Parts: sequence; structure tokens; C-alpha cells
Amino acid sequence: MTEAHAATEPAATVSSGELKAQREFKMLDFNGDGKLSRSEVKLFPRLAAAFDDADTDGDGFVSYAEVRAFAAKYRAERDRQRAAAQAAATPATPAAPPPAPESRP
Repeated sequence: MTEAHAATEPAATVSSGELKAQREFKMLDFNGDGKLSRSEVKLFPRLAAAFDDADTDGDGFVSYAEVRAFAAKYRAERDRQRAAAQAAATPATPAAPPPAPESRP
């Protein structure tokens, strides 16, 4: 399956988030070649800033597969940062004191 075809899979096989990503990719792919160029994303500063990171094969374009991989990497890093921030904000629970020795009559 080509990357351009992957962006047009039948809706029954993909999640609603994936459908949204496909629609957005197609919206940005002005010339319909199945990949994004720098000029196609220049009006979107966040995408333009991440272009080099997303273009993993260095061909000057970002395919849908590269977008998916970049998004997964971004989400994993965001989740890691959130977990670290939450752990830092949660006060440490003091260790329970050792049990008292039993006294014998």
C-alpha cells in the first residue's frame, strides 16, 4: 500500500482520531501528491517548526507515515513530561513506621 493510499483507507478500519489526521493531512496537501512540502506547511508555524524533525528520511517532504510517526513520538514525550510533572507535584508518602515490638506478660 502506498503512503498516499494509506491516507485514504476506508473509514471502517481507522479511529476517529485517525480520520481527523487524514483529513488534516489532505487539507494541507494542496497539490494532492500524498506528501507535504515546506511551502504547504509554511502558513502553520508549529508544523513548519517541526518539519525537519518529522522529515525522517530527509527528502524534503513529510509523508503521512512520517506524520503518524512524529505524532506518536510527540504524544509519548508529552505523556512522559506530564507523568514527571505529576510525580513531582505529588508529595511523597512517608514510609510507615515499623511495627511496635510485642510485649510479653
